[in-house]
Amino acid sequence: MRRTTRYEVEEANSLWQIYKTVPFWKVVRNFVVIQTARYTPFLPVKNWLYKTFLGMEVGNKTAVALMVMMDTMFPEKIKIGENSVIGYNTTILAHEYLIKEYRLGDVNIGNNVLIGANSTILPGVEIGDGAIVSAATLVHKDVPAGAFVGGNPMRIIRTKEEIEGSIQADTEQVENYAPQEK
Repeated sequence: MRRTTRYEVEEANSLWQIYKTVPFWKVVRNFVVIQTARYTPFLPVKNWLYKTFLGMEVGNKTAVALMVMMDTMFPEKIKIGENSVIGYNTTILAHEYLIKEYRLGDVNIGNNVLIGANSTILPGVEIGDGAIVSAATLVHKDVPAGAFVGGNPMRIIRTKEEIEGSIQADTEQVENYAPQEK
């Protein structure tokens, strides 16, 4: 279940009322910073831009690839842990504008998380430490720590326990391997 706060609107759809929900100059500033960061190949500079101008929390040694699109309206609601990788052309949203309402929600990405290219992360989700999100995944609900998820709609492909069990089985297989004599 995503954790979002709902705000009802009257008159036209919520996107027509955008500047009642977020200041115009904030959006302009965020847009310029995000577009600059999308094309910046220098990871420390990119992370500095996110932290300094957008109010995001970005952990040490986190790598945000080229063309990643952070939420333009509410980037301060995005938190990325340490040593994580956000793949090429991923979109991270902290808002969604609908017909009769808009919703806001924090996005928390843990430490040592890998998010594959072209993924979309919706508002109000948490991705646990050590999780792997395969390319082109729509993350519409929480991802447990250490899990491997993918698809649209997203599903758990392997849990942390299944992955650890598979590694253990592979290790035992290698240790018990005895080459055949000719």
